[in-house]
Amino acid sequence: MAGLTPQPPLPGSSPGCVASRLGRGRPRTSATVASRYPYAGPVTLTEPARTWTTIDTVDELAALVGLPGERAANKGRTALLPVDRDWLAATPFCVIATADADGRCDASPKGDPPGRLVHVIDETTIAIAERPGNKRVDGYQNVLANPHVGINFLIPGRGDTLRVNGRARLVSDAPFFDEMVVKGHRPILALVVEIEDIFFHCAKAFLRSGLWKPETWDPEARVPRRAVIANEVEPSGMTVEQLDDYYDPANYAKGLYA
Repeated sequence: MAGLTPQPPLPGSSPGCVASRLGRGRPRTSATVASRYPYAGPVTLTEPARTWTTIDTVDELAALVGLPGERAANKGRTALLPVDRDWLAATPFCVIATADADGRCDASPKGDPPGRLVHVIDETTIAIAERPGNKRVDGYQNVLANPHVGINFLIPGRGDTLRVNGRARLVSDAPFFDEMVVKGHRPILALVVEIEDIFFHCAKAFLRSGLWKPETWDPEARVPRRAVIANEVEPSGMTVEQLDDYYDPANYAKGLYA
């Protein structure tokens, strides 16, 4: 890995799901879920969920959804092409999915100006910058227990996305941090990802949702503004007026990199 001190092999992953041969349409029970997954905490279903017809095997899923065409099934690659590099240079936003050793998941958004969010180390390795935040670091704790990550990179206005799956490690400093400086600040750390699978995802979800159509936007039509939500579900002792001031973009933006 160019510019990095050699590291020991990445730790192994958590165990995968174990499929069971259940009859088609058989109602799911706690015992069923416990037999299918090695993770603790079987799902407890209550009415009306007990009457649902569930899908419990890969064969059942394939029978319902069908099999992918040859192009979709084989579009995954293991190394970056020039178009992938261009996409990563243009993206200002991604969502990183992780899971801990017990399978508990997290999906964390990351954002930076294009060209500063992602750094390409080589054709099979990328780094994603971390900036000041709420310090929960849920996803990074997951990576320490289970290195597997799934990432979706977006470009505003585009329906297609670039997906990367791979194995990650946390890096606290490296020469390439100098190329990810924003407003005079280097990243706090970087998530370095060894690419195992990369492919473009089609635009159907964005077309169905109309996500990039401004005429469909009405952010407070059903959901109150951020200050009201924070006051209701995240008690801090601050009034709504104080929270409005705190979350005012002109004020909130002051802590994005400092």
